Amino acid sequence: MRRSQQDRSDATRAELVRAGRRLFAESGYNAIGIEAVVREAGVTRGALYHLFGDKVELFVAVFEQVEEDLVQRLTAALPDGQIGVDMVDLLHEGIEAWLDACADPEVQRILLLDGPSVLGWERWREIELRYGVGLVEALLAGAMDEEAIDRMPLRAATHVLIGALDEAAMFVIGADDPVAARTEVTEVLKRLIAGLVPVRKAAKKPIKKPVKKAAKARSRPRA
Repeated sequence: MRRSQQDRSDATRAELVRAGRRLFAESGYNAIGIEAVVREAGVTRGALYHLFGDKVELFVAVFEQVEEDLVQRLTAALPDGQIGVDMVDLLHEGIEAWLDACADPEVQRILLLDGPSVLGWERWREIELRYGVGLVEALLAGAMDEEAIDRMPLRAATHVLIGALDEAAMFVIGADDPVAARTEVTEVLKRLIAGLVPVRKAAKKPIKKPVKKAAKARSRPRA
């Protein structure tokens, strides 16, 4: 059965994204030319320009695919449903899953290192938030609903936490000792979460007054 022109275009696009994803993750955006991508994909330079316009737009397609896969990976790492789950523990698991994912060369190179410089800060942030907000917001909203953390402006809290997670990942990536750095940022992030937990007032217990015992005079024998 003959494939339609759309089918052929979709297949070519998928090959270019696959090739770009592997090469950008392996060597970085600036080290890879268009010729290397089309050679890896087995297509012509004209096909790349027709489907993407330029290398930047190919990178955008790769970036969004990696973001989508990352969200699926993080979602799969968390327990299904929230019944009987401690929401603070769930937030802690989310932190660990994020830091695990950031050890992946694709996530490191494409999303965190090359993304801001290739796309520019505003476009990078817009795409990142489009994919990341939903998951983080759902976790925080669930924690607030369960009264596991204090209620606060949800969207603002989501953006602040995403910023903290991004900076934690960058700190680990740039560290001379990534293992020690991960331990440090994990402690800091968990302390940030702990700061959101409501202060539980201990139930007031009746204060028992000490019973004063009368001192008994002891008679001493007189000399």
